Amino acid sequence: MRVVVAEDSVLLREGLVRLLAEAGHEVVEAVGDAPSLLDAVARHHPDAAVVDVRMPPDHTDDGLRAAVQARRRQPGLAVVVLSQYVEAAYAADLLGDGRGGVAYLLKDRVADLDALTGALDAVAAGGTALDPEVVAQLLARRRADDPLAALTPREREVLALVAEGRSNAAIRDALVVSEGAVEKHVASIFTKLGLPPSTADHRRVLAAVTYLRATGA
Repeated sequence: MRVVVAEDSVLLREGLVRLLAEAGHEVVEAVGDAPSLLDAVARHHPDAAVVDVRMPPDHTDDGLRAAVQARRRQPGLAVVVLSQYVEAAYAADLLGDGRGGVAYLLKDRVADLDALTGALDAVAAGGTALDPEVVAQLLARRRADDPLAALTPREREVLALVAEGRSNAAIRDALVVSEGAVEKHVASIFTKLGLPPSTADHRRVLAAVTYLRATGA
């Protein structure tokens, strides 16, 4: 596989070049900043790029942004992103186009040649390879962003029926439970969605709107 390496640490950059060469890959260029990564991809049209997230010139997410831009310019480019820490927002951005061919690894795993070459093989085939810590934080982020995450399966069923405009009696009949049970579920839903009693807002309507937004219905 023809690979471009983008890493601002000289020692790590040279180590990556050596590891990749030992695995039988051809490193066509190794660079130390984000603009040079874009230039190298445009010049060599590599199969893959191994990219550090934080690189010059700004030392923020320059490497990631350059990788996303490089994939737009060369849609078939596979990308392995390296990061010192788990930065779930960056991983989500990279995976956001849904095209596959991306990996996100923590740098402390890079010493494991099998992990690095396995990630390259996966992305070259159009798949993904995510560090287990990245997966855990992406799931946690998704749960945090989901306003319905705290609801039980039964409460979700009740809320779905509320969103349909059903009364408590109609929900009772649909779920074959007591009306008292429905009232308890509805009260719990309001609490978990942060909808305290109010004379200004209709909580059933607000709960229904929250459900529709969260589910894309």
